[in-house]
Amino acid sequence: MKTYQTTGPFAENYKFLIGSIIPRPIAVVSTRNIDGSNNLAPFSFFTAVSAAPMIVAFCPLIRTSTGEFKDTVKNILREKEFVLNFCTEHNYARVNLASSELPYGEDEFSFAGLTPVDSQLVGAKRLKESPVHFECEFRDMLCYGKTPGSGSLITGEVKLVHVDEAVMKDGKISTDLFKAVGRGAGNDWFRTDSRFEVERLMKAQIQK
Repeated sequence: MKTYQTTGPFAENYKFLIGSIIPRPIAVVSTRNIDGSNNLAPFSFFTAVSAAPMIVAFCPLIRTSTGEFKDTVKNILREKEFVLNFCTEHNYARVNLASSELPYGEDEFSFAGLTPVDSQLVGAKRLKESPVHFECEFRDMLCYGKTPGSGSLITGEVKLVHVDEAVMKDGKISTDLFKAVGRGAGNDWFRTDSRFEVERLMKAQIQK
């Protein structure tokens, strides 16, 4: 087994992170620019934090090209809200297009051929092509550096959940119908159509 120090170039650390933490679900985060236009960007450093209150988190890195916060971060800090959408087998190609570095104010929805729809509680648009939407209020941000490759942890409290009935079965989101995809190392992506079940050794399970 080889051992590596983590004090070298950030790209080395990043390589180990994306190669070992797999598959990673993709948060497709929509925000509102300062001029009211739409912003959309995918992030694969993403997880759930809490069920009550319902909190989600994603971790954008400082832009390597400019050394600045990404537009998503700037918008969330100003607007104090965002929408978290999801990446599936049906929308992944266009979601990937939305990751392009466009000039600030250029609409990633339009660029990627995706459809913005009004939210109910927040100003940011929801992604019509996502079967699930979380309307979120900004809660916290922790920054771990100010240089390229440094990350921040952004949390949001989910105030409304929208679910397309087409991906639900017996009152729950069906993995087979949802068809979520995740990221791996390099250009690798993952489907969720190969699974196995293991009974968890807990006295009570919230969902079986």
